[in-house]
Amino acid sequence: MTAQADFVPLNLCVLTVSDTRSAADDTSGDYLILSLGQAGHRLVERRIAKDDRYLVRAIVATWIADENVHGIIVSGGTGFTGRDSTPEAILPLLDKEMPGFGETFRLISYEEIGTSTMQSRAFAGLSNNTFVFCLPGSTSACRTAWEKLIRAQLDATTRPCNLAGLLPRLRET
Repeated sequence: MTAQADFVPLNLCVLTVSDTRSAADDTSGDYLILSLGQAGHRLVERRIAKDDRYLVRAIVATWIADENVHGIIVSGGTGFTGRDSTPEAILPLLDKEMPGFGETFRLISYEEIGTSTMQSRAFAGLSNNTFVFCLPGSTSACRTAWEKLIRAQLDATTRPCNLAGLLPRLRET
């Protein structure tokens, strides 16, 4: 019988990608920060950035270069408008994509918003041993992703397996 793992607090960063949000009205970022804190994780840094692929890429690249950052949650910029560029900014940084995240997110979202979920380009992956989750900008989408996917996977006690438990093995060759 395998022993139950202990909870391990992770160091996380939160980036809101938006041309309209500020610290005063970033409800998605506020929700994510409150939720990760309630789950026992630590916030390393929070940023709000305009939807500019090079600015977003530079911020995330800085965080993934920090070996003390275990995960990054990006909200916003995953839609289809001309300004939505989070996938174009972040996908080139990923060492490995996690297709199951986007697929599962859209499956769950279908129950909440119907066929509108196919407009979501939510995705996740691994970059320099750092988990990166890119979510739609709405607070309800962030809540769905956190409560139904991310929270459990960042908890080392989740069985049968979780992403947090993989952290020590990510540098294997």
